[in-house]
Amino acid sequence: MLAARYRRGFTLIELLVVMAIIAVLLTIAAPRYFDHLERSREAALKQTLAVTRDAIDKFRGDRGTYPQNLQELVDKHYLRKLPLDPVTDSSETWVVVPPRDSATENGVADLKSGAEGQTRDGVAFSEL
Repeated sequence: MLAARYRRGFTLIELLVVMAIIAVLLTIAAPRYFDHLERSREAALKQTLAVTRDAIDKFRGDRGTYPQNLQELVDKHYLRKLPLDPVTDSSETWVVVPPRDSATENGVADLKSGAEGQTRDGVAFSEL
């Protein structure tokens, strides 16, 4: 009866073996997970830039001028909300590119990411 009372739990060796197996599985899965997160942020950034640039082009086509700021795109219903930079997780880090002929026009002609660093392909985030 006394031996049955002590046999209910796991031994320390059994727990260590299970923890070692879990650690091995995590060392295999964790790098893939973080690599996948990087790739998804890059893809989301490219998509966000494409949508926002398309909205800028449509604004210019409809109104004949560039928007003065990104908020104007939202106010005039070209975008639902200010775009979020998926790399920096902020809508305040965008770098606004003015029109080439800034003597006659001002506003937002293009948009670049304000994130530091590079993509997996070696291209700077600010060059996308």
